[in-house]
Amino acid sequence: MSFWSAIVAIVAILAFANTRSARLRARYPLADLHDAPAASPALEREVIELRKRVEVLERILTDGRDASRLAQDIEALREH
Repeated sequence: MSFWSAIVAIVAILAFANTRSARLRARYPLADLHDAPAASPALEREVIELRKRVEVLERILTDGRDASRLAQDIEALREH
């Protein structure tokens, strides 16, 4: 194969790959996280409430308990 034949083959392969890539991007567009709509204030309040509830549950769970016993209980729950 001559040098120019190799160049033509490489250009053809790159053109084919570029065309295929463009078709796939058009068929399956990736979601752009920067264009995602902002969370509503109600949703943000709910997330804050849920975080507070989790903190309270963690305090209730860990108050007056041995850390090793708590670790064993967590591992037992993971096994199920």
